[in-house]
Amino acid sequence: MDLPTAVKSYQFGERAKSGLIMISQLSIALTGFSEQERAGGKRMLLLMMESVRSELQFALRDTGQQDFLKAINALSDAISIVEGNQPEQATERIAVAISASTTPAQEAWQVLTEHGLL
Repeated sequence: MDLPTAVKSYQFGERAKSGLIMISQLSIALTGFSEQERAGGKRMLLLMMESVRSELQFALRDTGQQDFLKAINALSDAISIVEGNQPEQATERIAVAISASTTPAQEAWQVLTEHGLL
């Protein structure tokens, strides 16, 4: 991996990981919402999920790292699960997305460390 790709992969991977962790926590929290709150909470969660997926798509296009595609696919699955009113079950697919988005960041970290940049 060249240095420009390493910098971008690290940045995209860490940013995606943060967003995905937040989404996972919100998915779990949504199960505790009252019926009146649940519809609005679900809409907001889905908007956030779409935003993170868009970031992952940009990361894939900009770096070519296929692990970002794995994260996109897992997050798309999670979105479908939330749309089906089962947010607590979406956390498994979100965990897969976190793992996939962390891989390019870890590989980039190694390259950046070898070049004395971290």
